[in-house]
Amino acid sequence: MLNKDLCKFFTHSTLGLALLTTVNMALPSVSLAQKQPVRSIPQKQPVRSKSNIATDYLLGGGDRIRVNVFEVPEYTGEYQIPPGGAINMPLIGSVPISGLTTEQTADLITARYARFLKRPLISVNLLSSRPINVFVAGEVTRPGAYTLSLEGGAGNNPGVQYPTVLAALTVAQGVTLAADVTQVQLRRKVGRSGEQTVSLNLKELTQTGRISQEITLRDGDTIVVPTATSLNVAEARNLFAANFAASQSSPRTVVVIGQVYRPGSYLVTTGGGEAGGAGGGLPTVMRSLQLAGGITALADVRKIKLRRPTRTGTEQTIDINLWELLQSGDINQDIVVQDGDTIVIPTATDITAAESTQLATTTLSPTTIEVGVVGEVKRPGPVKLQPNSSLNQALLAAGGFNDGRASRGTVELIRLNSNGTVTKRPVKVDLSKGINEETNPILRNNDVVIVDRNGLTKTGDRVNTVAGPLGTILGIFRLFLGF
Repeated sequence: MLNKDLCKFFTHSTLGLALLTTVNMALPSVSLAQKQPVRSIPQKQPVRSKSNIATDYLLGGGDRIRVNVFEVPEYTGEYQIPPGGAINMPLIGSVPISGLTTEQTADLITARYARFLKRPLISVNLLSSRPINVFVAGEVTRPGAYTLSLEGGAGNNPGVQYPTVLAALTVAQGVTLAADVTQVQLRRKVGRSGEQTVSLNLKELTQTGRISQEITLRDGDTIVVPTATSLNVAEARNLFAANFAASQSSPRTVVVIGQVYRPGSYLVTTGGGEAGGAGGGLPTVMRSLQLAGGITALADVRKIKLRRPTRTGTEQTIDINLWELLQSGDINQDIVVQDGDTIVIPTATDITAAESTQLATTTLSPTTIEVGVVGEVKRPGPVKLQPNSSLNQALLAAGGFNDGRASRGTVELIRLNSNGTVTKRPVKVDLSKGINEETNPILRNNDVVIVDRNGLTKTGDRVNTVAGPLGTILGIFRLFLGF
């Protein structure tokens, strides 16, 4: 009797449907439920590394994810996040997830489904990530935006590897020699509107071979390499050798002005050969000076200045003392040059004969200079001398005075100056004196020394000149008259 009554009750169109709905909602399986207020799901804070920067992956357009709605397979699916950053899911519609971690996305979807499902269980997995887009600015060879690829898998594949700061600097063709690598900045977006900045000291890498703050990149990161306010010559050479520096083999255009034999613009490259010098084939200051013909006798190698343009539009000025290199072997003084550098060789206010002689034997000076010695010498003409040779050495290289004809007391020195003017001055010769400006000055390339005739020779030459025609006539008379 009871069963018949229950059957009549359940077959009643209105009451039966209401009871079935109530019983169904009471079951533990996930199903439709009465509407409940939307719960406020607190978002987890992004994980921070020791460098105090968020390291969690933030979802964005191009990522492919899988959303699992447990026990409701028809709501489970894979989604390619569109550029707008919102995915469209069954029942709850559009869900904006750009800038959220997978955990935050799961919490957000859980809150949306809580309006329709009782105790929804949601998980979100990253199946494949979008390429990493970063911007590299400051003292790098080619600042700009770059797209970096990931290695390995993603999501459930633990082998995924995100690119590092060093990888970004490499694709930007390395840091310039004007960079301050102790304060490289990494700027990262946090959430939808926040940003964090961390400073990295890449100098640790050149000193210890590791970086204490090893940070992998995330999409949207910005790397800024600042300009150094001062430059240590030793650190500059170490930076050039670092794997995150600009290419060592790239040619660079350098201007050399001042006390060199051929001032101008030169393309400085690496490699050995004649211009290898102390730099061992590196594109250094010494190599640049050799390309410019070497220093003149008036060069002040203690106060060389290198002017270097920076990405900020300013200019670094670096003091170089090549005398220290020659005396103590301080190879750090021979700075590696960079494209756009200008090397200025000043004029010395005071240089001793000993220093001048020593400089002439170094690779800073040209191998030889050419001086003209004309007039009353035994071998008149151009002579090749070691740089910073003196007037006495030029006379001896020309064979010395022509015996009986040369004026040994005074010679004339003719010089073409760097400003285009020509000077001519008498020099009282004293072969017994060392180098000095009065009687035995240091010669420069293309100087001309004129040795005049002595008084007796001049008189005899005049007589011969006058008697020349008369002697010819007397010779004809002797030929025809027989006397």
